[in-house]
Amino acid sequence: MSGYRFRQMEDEEAVEISGWHYEPPYDFYDATSDPGDLEELLDPKRRKDAYFSVFDEGGVLVGFFQFEREGTTVDIGLGMRPDLTGKGLGIWYLLAGLEFARGRFSPDGFTLSVATFNERAIRVYERVGFRRNTVYKHNTNSGEYLFLSMAREA
Repeated sequence: MSGYRFRQMEDEEAVEISGWHYEPPYDFYDATSDPGDLEELLDPKRRKDAYFSVFDEGGVLVGFFQFEREGTTVDIGLGMRPDLTGKGLGIWYLLAGLEFARGRFSPDGFTLSVATFNERAIRVYERVGFRRNTVYKHNTNSGEYLFLSMAREA
């Protein structure tokens, strides 16, 4: 489907990703915006079997996925290098991540959560078959924000 290559995240990739900075309002997703998330990203024990680096056909780091098994579903977190966002690459990137997760975890379904202001990401998720579920408040990044939970079959 794609030329993306996945591998268990290594320390140098975690450090590189921790330095990524997005343009507002997407700077909400900077790893440094949430100390707990940053700590998890940089901790090899906490990353193990959950965080995967994604490389393009040339071997350049383009993003990451985080997968957490919850019963028969897999919850997905993801990020793409800031200079690649908003360029129409999201659908193929997400489909590659779902394909990788199907092969590794054999889930019945996928879930994810997204900040409600991130309409750009929500459109991508809906275009690959995620359905809107509930909106909930979540404390993160030193504040309380609205998030949308979404789900789709594997």
